Amino acid sequence: MTIGRGKRPRDPNQLAKWTVDQSTSEQTTPEPKPEAPVMAPSNLSEYMAAIGRKGGQIGGKRRLKTMTKEQRRKVAKTAAKARWKKAR
Repeated sequence: MTIGRGKRPRDPNQLAKWTVDQSTSEQTTPEPKPEAPVMAPSNLSEYMAAIGRKGGQIGGKRRLKTMTKEQRRKVAKTAAKARWKKAR
């Protein structure tokens, strides 16, 4: 529902519940997170998609901190070439 202490949810229904909880000082316990899916041949692609989404959420700033100057330069060159290659 919310992340951290004091952040409000964007969904109107969840916001209403949050407001009532805050005003009545009743804090509900968060629902347990579902376990990671078991890797079976039928849902392997779903599992890999979930792993990929998690990696995409790390963000560019954190990625750049782990790269060397040469690696950053190479990525920037590739991005610039892709931008200039597009037709206007």
